[in-house]
Amino acid sequence: MVEGNHYFPVGSLNMEYLTASDHTMICSWKGAANYCHLNVDDAPKNNAAWFYANPKDAAANIKDRVAFGKGISVV
Repeated sequence: MVEGNHYFPVGSLNMEYLTASDHTMICSWKGAANYCHLNVDDAPKNNAAWFYANPKDAAANIKDRVAFGKGISVV
């Protein structure tokens, strides 16, 4: 858990529900975040998940992990 967000190992997710987004954000201590859209229940949720492909050293523990936005239940 980082900054109130649970980060899940990529290998534990069913990637068929995620599609890449062009949206990115920069965090001063984690680095560049890449976003994905979540496609479930015929109601796509844009930019609902994110990951840091090349996190800064201070955030190395979230490499190869994905977090989800508020209101998303991971089961």
